Amino acid sequence: MAKRPKTLNDILNGVIKAKEDVKAIREILLANLVMMGEIPAPTFGEEARIRFFLDRFTESGLDSISTDEVGNAFGYLRGKEGEKTILVAAHTDTVFDDTIDHTVHVESSRIFGPGIADNSLGCAVVASIPQIFQQLNIELNHNILLMGITRSLGRGDIAGIRFFLNNHKVPIDYGLFVEGAQLGRLSYSSIGMLRGEIHCTIPDEYDWTLFESSGAISILNDVITKMMAIPLPTKPKTTITLGSLNSGTAYNTVPNSGSLYFEIRSEQAGMVSELHDRIQEITEEVSLNTQTNVDLEVLARRRPGGIAFSHPLTKVAKRIQESLGLNPKIEPSVGELSALIDKQIPGITIGITQASQMHTLKENISIEPIYNGLAQLAGILQAMDGGFCDE
Repeated sequence: MAKRPKTLNDILNGVIKAKEDVKAIREILLANLVMMGEIPAPTFGEEARIRFFLDRFTESGLDSISTDEVGNAFGYLRGKEGEKTILVAAHTDTVFDDTIDHTVHVESSRIFGPGIADNSLGCAVVASIPQIFQQLNIELNHNILLMGITRSLGRGDIAGIRFFLNNHKVPIDYGLFVEGAQLGRLSYSSIGMLRGEIHCTIPDEYDWTLFESSGAISILNDVITKMMAIPLPTKPKTTITLGSLNSGTAYNTVPNSGSLYFEIRSEQAGMVSELHDRIQEITEEVSLNTQTNVDLEVLARRRPGGIAFSHPLTKVAKRIQESLGLNPKIEPSVGELSALIDKQIPGITIGITQASQMHTLKENISIEPIYNGLAQLAGILQAMDGGFCDE
């Protein structure tokens, strides 16, 4: 019979034991991880991975298993009373398209594969929660809604979780988002963000001698130079990141198109808007001066917000991490947590293990820290369920 913790200290003491006990489901978790990781799931192409989620939910005997119009998968792990609902979710899409070899390689201490950390491991953990609870003899009072989220990354712009929160009929009391990495992450707030692309296209009738231009790369370099010259404040903390420049096909061919990917982050929403306007002016200026088409496309926006550092959920999650010997790393989120914040639902995002070479074909994770990550997850859910995170 499951024994529910009566105090927060019961949970803090319990996670130490859970770290060892959860090792018994190693084979189940790794099997789910390998199978999940070898299913390509580019944004807007997550269908096969969602089917795998639904199969696992069915095998685990979850209730009300279903999908919605944007492809999200969910199933209920019913609590004894079921008065509240705790959302536990992981985004299913990765940054890799389906032309990439998704073979997963398991070694004695590490696992390699495209997207294995972001976010195949997060998906495998959510799919394995019924087995984790069974192994740890955990029975909750309230309902757990397990969810695989679609359309999160890039142009997806967290559309999957937004659709769910706008249309799901059952109120969500808490949210816990699971990322494969990094262990110790504790996100409880969102930062102001704008993600955009600047596209340069040179018209077919362009006079190449007029401005002595060397093509789209030169024009985008002019844009970059002007962007880098924008003064940025230290307070509020503000950054402009130039993430990627794509142009050209050969050594001896002048490119007539190209794209620059960038991201603005700031603790103040007004600063994000101000920098967007300045970059818009830069593109218009360069376009006019070069007589080419230089356009700014906004892909995603986020507003600052979230629960406070002093909120019981933040404090309890931090104590659970510290009880496992982890060093909590407080960092704002621009992912699914932002949608929860917009709905004023308390929630956090955590990581499960340590990862290296993220978002490359050599992406890999450490196996041993996963058990700390699972114990952390179980402890936080017990704390949410027991009312220790309520204001």
